Amino acid sequence: MLTKRSGNKQAFLLLILLPSIMLLLPVLIGELIRNGISGQGGLLLALSLMVQAGYGCFLSKSLEQGDMSQVYPMMRGLSAFLLPFIGIVFLHETLTAWGWIGLLCIAAGFFMTSGIASRMNRQAVPFRVVLYTAGVGLCTMSYVLIDKLNLQYYTPLMLLEVSNIGFALGLIPFVRMGELRKLFRGKDVLGIMALGSVLSPGSYLLFLLAMNLSSLAYIAPLREFGTVFGAFAGIYLLNERKEAVRLVSAGVIFAGILLIGIWGR
Repeated sequence: MLTKRSGNKQAFLLLILLPSIMLLLPVLIGELIRNGISGQGGLLLALSLMVQAGYGCFLSKSLEQGDMSQVYPMMRGLSAFLLPFIGIVFLHETLTAWGWIGLLCIAAGFFMTSGIASRMNRQAVPFRVVLYTAGVGLCTMSYVLIDKLNLQYYTPLMLLEVSNIGFALGLIPFVRMGELRKLFRGKDVLGIMALGSVLSPGSYLLFLLAMNLSSLAYIAPLREFGTVFGAFAGIYLLNERKEAVRLVSAGVIFAGILLIGIWGR
């Protein structure tokens, strides 16, 4: 929501990452010096970096061109649907019948929000925004799956730093120095940036720690509990259009996440 409220999405996202990048850089360098990089571990690290760059690019474009109350449930719902499915197919994890019902709810909510099923609907999300949002969901699925494997080789703090750097690399081509200076002149910008600097990397660090303790099929959907709150924030705090389909679809996605997170094991 903080990013959506900012004038330049790419510049804002880049600035809130800089403090954690500078803070964790010694951790990254120290761990690389102590442990080095193995062949498979190095490949996974490079893949994580590239996918995070794509994630940064697609996320900023989605928030720039789409309404948060639509794109946020879509991007979160898609990754919440794909990650348990990938965990089941490739990591031999399991879901109960309730978990599978939850996956179907997430898929239904995605189609309701996007308007794919009724392209003649004037309230449907523009196709370009759907593509950007799908890119966010696919990148989220990819980097979470890659980092699940990366945890065999590296610490969560090091992986957080790699993800921060990759995300920043995806934003840099779209940011000019003049735009960064303009952001600093905004009202209350330093307070908002400080809050974003804690919430953005902090949330993924907690997720990395949780992935060490539980299966991907179970823990990944729990990360997306903010889906329905993102939809409500877009409508009531950002004054986006109030449409029943946005609220209902966000609720359906949230219900699916709840089913997987609580009764999916």
